[in-house]
Amino acid sequence: MRSASVARVLALVVACVGLTATEQTLAQTRYQLPPKAIVDILDAKPLPTVSISPSRQQLALVDRASMPGIADLSQPMLRLAGTRINPKTNGPQRPPLATGISLKQIADGKTVKVVLAPGTRIEWIGFSPDSRRIAFTETRPGGIALWVADATTGAARSVTPARLDATLGSACAWVNASSLICKTVPATRGLPPKAPVAAEGPNIQENQGKAAPVSTYEDLLKTAHDEALFEYYFTSQLALVNAATGAMTPVGKPSIFAQATASPSGEYILVSRLKRPFSRLVPYSDFPKDVEIWSKAGTLVRAVADLPSNETVPMQGVPTGPREYTWNPMEPATLVWAEALDGGDLRNQAPHRDRLCVLQAPFTGQPTEWLKFEQRFQGIAWTSANIAIVTEFERAKRTRRAWVVDQGVARRAWQVSAEDRYKDPGRPVVKPRFGGGPAVIMQVADSIYLEGDGGSPQGDRPFLDRFNVKTFDTERLYQCEGERYETVAAVLADNGRTLLTRYETVKQPPNYLVRDLTKRTERAVTAFTDPAPQLSGVDRQVISYVRKDGVKLSGTLYLPPGYKKGERLPLVMWAYPREFTDPAMAGQVSGSPYRFTTYAGPSHMFFLTQGYAVLDDPSMPIVGPGETANDTYVDQLVASAQAAIDKVVEMGVADRDRIGVGGHSYGAFMTANLLAHSRLFRAGIARSGAYNRTLTPFGFQSEERTFWEIPEVYAKMSPFWYANAVKDPILLMHGEADNNSGTFPIQSERFYMALKGHGATVRYVTLPNEAHGYAARESVLHTLYEMVSWFDKYVKNAAPRAGGDR
Repeated sequence: MRSASVARVLALVVACVGLTATEQTLAQTRYQLPPKAIVDILDAKPLPTVSISPSRQQLALVDRASMPGIADLSQPMLRLAGTRINPKTNGPQRPPLATGISLKQIADGKTVKVVLAPGTRIEWIGFSPDSRRIAFTETRPGGIALWVADATTGAARSVTPARLDATLGSACAWVNASSLICKTVPATRGLPPKAPVAAEGPNIQENQGKAAPVSTYEDLLKTAHDEALFEYYFTSQLALVNAATGAMTPVGKPSIFAQATASPSGEYILVSRLKRPFSRLVPYSDFPKDVEIWSKAGTLVRAVADLPSNETVPMQGVPTGPREYTWNPMEPATLVWAEALDGGDLRNQAPHRDRLCVLQAPFTGQPTEWLKFEQRFQGIAWTSANIAIVTEFERAKRTRRAWVVDQGVARRAWQVSAEDRYKDPGRPVVKPRFGGGPAVIMQVADSIYLEGDGGSPQGDRPFLDRFNVKTFDTERLYQCEGERYETVAAVLADNGRTLLTRYETVKQPPNYLVRDLTKRTERAVTAFTDPAPQLSGVDRQVISYVRKDGVKLSGTLYLPPGYKKGERLPLVMWAYPREFTDPAMAGQVSGSPYRFTTYAGPSHMFFLTQGYAVLDDPSMPIVGPGETANDTYVDQLVASAQAAIDKVVEMGVADRDRIGVGGHSYGAFMTANLLAHSRLFRAGIARSGAYNRTLTPFGFQSEERTFWEIPEVYAKMSPFWYANAVKDPILLMHGEADNNSGTFPIQSERFYMALKGHGATVRYVTLPNEAHGYAARESVLHTLYEMVSWFDKYVKNAAPRAGGDR
């Protein structure tokens, strides 16, 4: 017996020894670690996130964990109607990363810490309208609870049981300075529906002759049991919560609330309630719904709309009937919404595509038409003087128009190409918002403020303008200069001369300071330190070059610490293609050479720790008039890559024979296409991509045309169709629970099989419990292990190619 057992063990050992190195690697099942330098940076405490109080006198500094663990991502998960929830908590399946809150006075820097138990996990955070309190939700193992803290002392207490419902967004929002409206788990809710022991029949879908083109969504309802689970977990009870006492007053009856927003007066509540029949083609946001106005006691005041499922809405279209409904924040109770006048379809000719309608309290009259738009309504916000800034968008020309609407009279303020970064007039500065509150544009006398990126051929130079809403005159108050990158976080003085800015340089992490434009002084408010000093010696520069067809291109080149001029390094090019209608716009420079570089997640920037140069986000514009850009996608892609390679080789920083390419999502799609249609790169890394466009037949990215309209373009753009042409090594990675439309894991699975079938050098790694973006510490570190190992082998240490292989 014993000798037989020994013989079997020896046989197994001999068999394992006989495995190839690749087969032994594939046999590993444990997570691996990248080089220690990468682990140390990722495990360092990240910079806090910052929010500003409505009073503009205080900052909330929110500490957060670097990454969750794989055990966190392995918590129970229900994938229902396009969402992912943890049935134990009635909230998002992925746990929150915020762990603590500090409150800092802007004037004197005095800081108090909100005292919380170790291990507290914070989801939603919001100042009260008067800034005297700050509320937040705590996610516990068995539920979600609301806390309220004194913004002066930091003293906090839990004000509700752990029975809040955050399945469809934040569970709570401030109504006024003393109360919040929250979604809670109904007190009468029983046990969850049990899955049938055996199937009770087939699952059937049917269409009765109506066109219903939809995107490819993940996590849709599939069975009657799914529908029962959705109804059970997503049904909530609205309640008004007293911030001081925690007293809860139920509002109305339980329902599935996609929206529940109190009017500015607090007397009414706008609700959007999802209802059956639930769709199995679209996520919950497109389900049938009733839009209603309730009293604060929960009685029905006015039915606004009974909306059907959006299954039949055309691609790039909008539903008919009221949409984008919102309260005017400057009036007690005035509801505004948009309605399509072209059937919601851009293919229909119409003198006006949209209109805005208004309905005022007490909501007994009929809605009135307020404005009409020749193009598609895009958005609306009001100033503190009740002047509306409304935007519309023309898809065909990629044109955005902004209108100033005062007392019902609309005047066009500007019209710009949405692709033109250099002429972008900026965005209206809004007052710091209270938790769950609306955006209100700051207006002083006849002027608002506009803050923008300040795109230019030299890179971004953020600015602040004063814009007169009567005369449309513009005055530049501030623009970032010198070797720094500084954006306006808040206008602290009404005259626009005192600002809270977010300041950073290549070597200094983002910090907040008060800038006095009159006195020309600055005062630091925060003093965050570099979480990755190991990479403080990285050199960064924006480079420009020209594609062979004359399109100007640019990218950001990073050189590792200790780089010696003239040394040729292995280089990683990491990119993401974008579509343009105008080649002049495609060539505009984006980004700034003076920004601080943050290293987080499975970033390609970690190659800098391993002696690589990195060309980050080199322009990969796909240019063509109207909807034709993708007709020459492959040719333009290869030409852009060739131009980028020629530039870094000409600069003397890269070795043409040691350049790798990579990307995530649409960047992975790009990577596979470059390897299928060129021999420019030694190897590639493609993470969470889509490779067969026939699996996204009703459009993808910015492509509006369907597979049946342009089958030859879909085929040419699909690297799956050219798997036999991929001659250089490619690493495929994918989250096993990818939740992104279009990038189902089967895309990588089938591409791998096609590559393997044609003898390609390919490795396929899937990450358990990971979605489109990888989050768990174990997954992130293993991803970087794979990436570094792959390029070390096939790029950095690759033998020179034979002359005919290029």
